Amino acid sequence: MRIAQAWLAGAVLAAACAAPPAFAADYPSRPVKVVVAFSPGGTTDTLTRSVTNILSKKLGQPFVVENRPGAGGNIGTEFVVRADPDGYTLIVNSVGPIAVNPSLNKLSYNPLTDLLPMAQIATVPNVLVVPPTSPVQDMKGFLAYVKTRPNLNYSSTGVGTSSHLSSYMLMDRLGVKATHIPYKGADAVNDLLAGRIDFMFATIPSVIGHIRSGKLRPLAVSTLQRSSTLPELPTVAESGYPGFDAGSWFGFFAPKGTPREVVERINREVNAAIPALHDQMLREGAEPVAGSPEQFGKFIKSEYDKWAVLVKKFDAPAQ
Repeated sequence: MRIAQAWLAGAVLAAACAAPPAFAADYPSRPVKVVVAFSPGGTTDTLTRSVTNILSKKLGQPFVVENRPGAGGNIGTEFVVRADPDGYTLIVNSVGPIAVNPSLNKLSYNPLTDLLPMAQIATVPNVLVVPPTSPVQDMKGFLAYVKTRPNLNYSSTGVGTSSHLSSYMLMDRLGVKATHIPYKGADAVNDLLAGRIDFMFATIPSVIGHIRSGKLRPLAVSTLQRSSTLPELPTVAESGYPGFDAGSWFGFFAPKGTPREVVERINREVNAAIPALHDQMLREGAEPVAGSPEQFGKFIKSEYDKWAVLVKKFDAPAQ
């Protein structure tokens, strides 16, 4: 009898330890904070708000977007790394803070181990754009122009972002120098529109309106494949620089230790939201993506490895 009671007590204890926390069953039961590590109005912010609007309606709790820009996305990312792993503080992040910054900076955390991939949202090509006052009309003209103008400058949404490294990579391939002027977000485009910047690689969603209105002139995209939104534009790779690939991507992350049930719930709900946003994303320049947390994690690791090699080769921290 005592043996049976001991076994039963042990089984109950084991089951209690194995069971998910009570809050996971009815998650979310209160508002969820979703951090964006960049300024309002940028691609990360726009995509995040589109997805969280759907999540708020579907799950019955507000998914509140909070912008925490600075240090190329490191400030907002670290904030989430240090947050309680209860599923109520998440972040939608991008290639820079996750896959590039660890090779650029000495961080107090490791985004590969201190954050859990939950769900990818989209991949986004960067597009090389110039102001309408530029004498450059196409990619061929741009390549010739930069070789004869040693004092050109380019803007980006921050040191270490794909916007920055796309330009850095191209200048390196061309064997020319240009001055990098980093911004905290959308202001990078504003100075380009004003003609104070010569060129920029920007995510398509952040500039598609200016392209369609004629305020910016697009020349080429940074990914290996042409954009579904701007299919008439060549890629940098097909313009004479094979292998050039510097796109952006975006997805949900949670602090390490967040219950698996919460990760899977967000993954399911984000994947379910993507079809409703599919046409909107394509119009704005994003390529929708869905998949498991494991698939997202493998993709992130491949991006991390790629950028680690490139950052070392190009000595990007010197910018």
